[in-house]
Amino acid sequence: MPTIDIKSLIRKNILDLTPYRSARDDFNEGILLDANENSFGSPVRNTLDLHRYPSPTQDVLRKKIADYRGVDFENIFLGVGSDEPIDLLMRIFCEPAQDSILITPPTYGMYKVAANINNVGIKEVQLSKNFQLKTSEIVEQADSTTKILFLCSPNNPTANDLKRTDLLKLVSQFPGIVVVDEAYIDFSRQESMAEMVQQFPNLVVLQTFSKAMGLAGARLGVAISSPEIINYMLRVKSPYNINKLTADTALKVFENLDLLKFNIKKIRDERDYVADELSHSDAVEIVYASNANFLLFKIKNAEVEKNNNKSEGERYFVLKKDNFFEYNSESNILKIYFEYRNLTDEDKSKFKTRNTQSDIREHIEKDIQEKIKNDADLFRELNWLINDSNKVKSLLAKHL
Repeated sequence: MPTIDIKSLIRKNILDLTPYRSARDDFNEGILLDANENSFGSPVRNTLDLHRYPSPTQDVLRKKIADYRGVDFENIFLGVGSDEPIDLLMRIFCEPAQDSILITPPTYGMYKVAANINNVGIKEVQLSKNFQLKTSEIVEQADSTTKILFLCSPNNPTANDLKRTDLLKLVSQFPGIVVVDEAYIDFSRQESMAEMVQQFPNLVVLQTFSKAMGLAGARLGVAISSPEIINYMLRVKSPYNINKLTADTALKVFENLDLLKFNIKKIRDERDYVADELSHSDAVEIVYASNANFLLFKIKNAEVEKNNNKSEGERYFVLKKDNFFEYNSESNILKIYFEYRNLTDEDKSKFKTRNTQSDIREHIEKDIQEKIKNDADLFRELNWLINDSNKVKSLLAKHL
């Protein structure tokens, strides 16, 4: 394994940087007058002392995450989602208008966006037909200006794991920083690369609280790497990037690990169930194996449908002309069926005259009444479902 000098990859202005030193780097208790905070407190009642700045490094949370992921405290960096570490790594290692990153499409789109924002070049090596890495081609494409290789495993949008042997090969052979984005790792049965940062100083593993931990709204991401890289990330980040509300909520995850594991298992089970159901659909050609919380599947004649859509005019989801509803009185479930087709003149007329959700429901009620006019009790029940079911309302509003 070739030895990589991390310091030689870092931009000179970052090496020379004197980081901002915040008030809470020195003191966090006592009578604090050093940060011009509002000592009277917030008009919003809270138990987190939100009138005081948060910890700049959130060490308590970093230790919890380190223990959970089987690494050391010094290996952990916290960011505002995974997008902050992605951006910071480019700012640390990539000289604008000179250096480049390498990505393997199809992959997470933020790598390219961050590169464009930072005026960093982008090299691409497409994944193979079975969505795996072309390791030899990746190594061949890299040169002294290719500073970062971004890999996503399980991959977004293909949902599959990248082979661990390929990941290890690239970490060993790529001449720069290798970032393995593991946003969906908790849904996979493949082992995380997190503990490998102890062996490979050029490896950065990204994880997030947005997926399995269900805290997308809290915006908390994790970078796991060698202490050397983590220290530079801490120097470059904004002083108080993780707020108290986010940190407090994230800590509570570790008080509910049984529920976390239950939810992960349930999502896996539901994923497998939906995959099986899709595989029996006449419209689906193939459902690809998934190690994430989503599925990729291929529709039969997708290109034909796409071309038909272009040549024949706009196509819409509209109510099926016949047998567009089904009601199960035992389960009390109403199903409304749509089909994807070009609009007829009659359809267009309906669109023009029924512009609101209430108009559409009224039209459906009349059609249902006509079809089941001999069963008044059933109609009343269906009528109630249509008017009060949020799922039906949102479905109608979306498609009609």
